[in-house]
Amino acid sequence: MSVWTGVVVASTLPFTSDLSVDYDTYQDHLRFLAEHGVDGVVPNGSLGEYQTLTADERARVVEAAVEAAPEGFSVVPGVGAYGARESLHWAEQARDAGAHAVLALPPNAYRANHDEVVDHYCTIAQAGLPIVAYNNPFDTNVDLTPELLARLAEIPEVVAVKEFSGDIRRITAIQRLAPRLDVLAGADDVVFEATLLGAVGWTGGFSNAMPEIAGRLYRYGLEGDLENGRALLKLVQPAFRWDTEHVFVQAIKLAQEVAGRWGGPSRAPRHPLDEATRAQVVADVELALTASA
Repeated sequence: MSVWTGVVVASTLPFTSDLSVDYDTYQDHLRFLAEHGVDGVVPNGSLGEYQTLTADERARVVEAAVEAAPEGFSVVPGVGAYGARESLHWAEQARDAGAHAVLALPPNAYRANHDEVVDHYCTIAQAGLPIVAYNNPFDTNVDLTPELLARLAEIPEVVAVKEFSGDIRRITAIQRLAPRLDVLAGADDVVFEATLLGAVGWTGGFSNAMPEIAGRLYRYGLEGDLENGRALLKLVQPAFRWDTEHVFVQAIKLAQEVAGRWGGPSRAPRHPLDEATRAQVVADVELALTASA
């Protein structure tokens, strides 16, 4: 397996009651994930609330992840930023901290054209680490289409794509137009379908709360086990759909609490879930957790 394949968790970040980063709990969480079958972790992704961190906090999160990672456990930090120079800075910081690869969005807050996107990834490649391109057209207003990925695949450091568009047809299109790239499932609620079509990894969120259940669903897809996969999907899909909602960070942290782990608060601008949403998330997660029985 490559360091970016398998079940790689886009990790949440625990905060204390005064919203300071709780690095000790974060490291405990990574060790818990490793002990329950997870292959790696993405610190400083959207679930890690990287946009709300200071530069010192963001660097320390990566260092803490590398320190806590057992042998064979991948650390693939997110390096999303407004521009290529800042993304390169975080890729170099990840490299110097001992990370194995990086997860890179296209430019944030700017609808870059194809040439600008290619230049963005060429700049990040200067850090020398493998790059997993992250297609999230909802947050970036830039769609890494299969045609654009074919151009990015010409950059040797770009090795894979986390596909979060929700369009399952993208899998085969990427395989056809950019066959060198590994396709990773990005949206939790389509991971089973994505692995059936050839996705070789899953960078997901609800694996924070239920890593063993998530691992089973991933393996069912890889193995083409339709009977068991469909049965498990019926139980987990209501919860996993929260991964694509705008309250996904709060929902997944709540899922961790329902599962008996630490979730905790989020930093502003995110607010706590309202009572109705909270109740629905709890019900959906409790249904998913019945799969562990």
